[in-house]
Formats: sequence, C-alpha cells, structure tokens
Amino acid sequence: MRGFALLKKLLAAFALGTAFAAAPAARADDIEVSDARLIATDDGVALAADFVFDLNPRLAEAVTNGVPLYFAVEFELTRPRWYWFDEKAAVKRLQLRLSYHALSRHYRLSTGVLQQNYPTLEEALNVLRRVRNWQVVDRGAALTDANYEAAVRMRLDVTLLPKPFQLSALTSRDLNLESPWKRFGFRPPASSLAPAESRDPKEAESR
Repeated sequence: MRGFALLKKLLAAFALGTAFAAAPAARADDIEVSDARLIATDDGVALAADFVFDLNPRLAEAVTNGVPLYFAVEFELTRPRWYWFDEKAAVKRLQLRLSYHALSRHYRLSTGVLQQNYPTLEEALNVLRRVRNWQVVDRGAALTDANYEAAVRMRLDVTLLPKPFQLSALTSRDLNLESPWKRFGFRPPASSLAPAESRDPKEAESR
C-alpha cells in the first residue's frame, strides 16, 4: 500500500510538472534590441539603437482606427562601485507617438514638437525601429575614467492608451509589447570626462 501511495504521488507530481511545461509563458519579449551603441558627440554622448518588432493585428487595427500608440525608449548609464551602491550617471526617457490621420490618410510619428508623416504604417514603423542621435549624456556630466554599464529598452506605454484598452491589457498580452533591457559596456572618451579635481576621491584611491 505504501508503495502504491508513493507511486500516486510521483504520478501527480509528474502531471503537475507536465501541465506547467505545456502552459504558454505568461509573457514573451516581443521587441528585440538588435543593436545599441553610444557615440561621443560635441554635445556629450548620443545613443544609436535598432529595434526589431511588428505590430500584431490588434494593435495595427487600433492605430489605423485612430488610437495613438505611445512608445517609450528608456536608457540608464550606471557606474559600479565596490565601496557603495552603484552610481546612476544618467537616466533618460524618450517618448514616441504613432498615430493615423484619416483626413490626410497618413501615419504620423512624433516626439515632442517634432513630427513626420508617412504614407504607410510600415514606413512609419521603419523609422520608429531606429533611434539615432539621441543625446543621453550631456557634455557637462561628471563622467569619470571608469567602466560603465549602459542599458536600453523599448516598450509600448499602455498607461497612455484609452481606459478600455488599459483594462484589456491586464488580461490580454496582445497589448503588451516590450523588450528586455539590453546591457553593454561603455568607457567614456577623454572629451567626456570630468576634470580630475571633481572626481570621486574614494574612486581615485582605488586605482
């Protein structure tokens, strides 16, 4: 009897594990950061990033029917420190708005006061997928001669969708579109470094 009871428990555990394995993932990454790099400019440091994604039929239909979609590109630059918490050297957020105007029959991509019209959704998405010359570190930032970790991601900001869509996003992943953080190393060029007297003295002692 004891052997039979043990067998039942093993079979039950196997069935439960199979059920979890067969169940779809709660969330998948629908945006891929295919490339990201930092480039020194006269004004500081700029980000160039490429994203790979498509709108699913529900999102494509929503934007074509007049629902604007807001995409957020988020960037962080962190300096690890052995003696204290890691330092956040820069935190930036870029908001891109994708919309459709029925009168002109054009898709519009805008950020801040800048906007551009495109005849097709695919042409607008091709521009949305490529971030160029986004200044993420100002020239006066106090960067030091050290190794930093940069991170970037893109996501659809569901909090800016109409209320019915926000409620639907709680139960349906059709409206959840985002990438994981893409992390990569960065060492500031000499032109971006802070003057020696303004650098962290504890950091200098560790060299």
